Amino acid sequence: MSFAKAQDLIRLAQMAAARRYGISLEDICAEFDVSHRTAQRMTDALEETFGNVTAEDGEDRKRRWRLSDPHLDRLQLRQETGIEALEIAARGAEADGRLRHAQALTDLRDGLLARLSSRSAARVEADAEAVLTAMGQVTRPGPRVSVSPDILDAIIEALRGPFRLRVLYNADTTSRILEPHGVLLGHRTYLAARDPAKADEVRNFRIDLIREATTLDESFALKEGFTIADYAAQSFGVWQDPEQYGEVIWRFAPEAAQRAAGFRFHPNQILEPQTDGSLVIRFHAAGWLEMTWHLYQWGDKVEVIAPNALRAMVEGYRRSDFGAMP
Repeated sequence: MSFAKAQDLIRLAQMAAARRYGISLEDICAEFDVSHRTAQRMTDALEETFGNVTAEDGEDRKRRWRLSDPHLDRLQLRQETGIEALEIAARGAEADGRLRHAQALTDLRDGLLARLSSRSAARVEADAEAVLTAMGQVTRPGPRVSVSPDILDAIIEALRGPFRLRVLYNADTTSRILEPHGVLLGHRTYLAARDPAKADEVRNFRIDLIREATTLDESFALKEGFTIADYAAQSFGVWQDPEQYGEVIWRFAPEAAQRAAGFRFHPNQILEPQTDGSLVIRFHAAGWLEMTWHLYQWGDKVEVIAPNALRAMVEGYRRSDFGAMP
């Protein structure tokens, strides 16, 4: 919607709220100097945007639209999108084991519904549920590793401080103290943390391998200049390996170029269309094994130009018989 049309919609809502009997199509035509069809579109937009719009036929058989609450500071924007967004986020948090976040999002959703009239709330819930039901089968498909909600709660609490975290990790028989810097979400979920007893750099710890976790009442200083976004950008997936970090160059065949251009392989990628129709993609990252897992899906439609070690890993596994691309 253009800015001018948005202004007209707000003005129409103000008129519908201010006039006791509402506003008719003829009123809209005269006020906005538009055709009858455009006036109909404007009333459609009014009903789609605001949740407290009523339409009634008068004694003169003219339909008029009005806002049920005449106070202009109580214009009720329809909440379907907000309800849907909160519900999707809550379901995602619950699936990830972030139960406290899921409950907080559900509380926000309920708070939005409580602000609506019972009629509007029922309509919004029905509309939102229809969308959520349709989206359910495409929400985060594929296998994932289960993470203990209690472990994740302790990590989130530690990140708030930041506070140190005492963990029992993998096959360790004694606990270690970690300094959490962030969480990386992927097919596995990793804790990016520093283990000051062993090294100063931040490295990854698989959260599914943390058997016990306790947030300590001990704060610490985050590594200077550290951001989880910059840290994540050092890898293709979630695996960090400074020895593998460097420039990565892939060339996609002409028949795969358009499909590849629709992917975001890396936040700092550079796309270079070639004169023969192929596409070259460049970025800097580590994690060759995760790259090979992804590149295998493209069969012989992708060629690794650099690094040489990655090229050698995939060269013997570029198949030509795949019936589809990612």
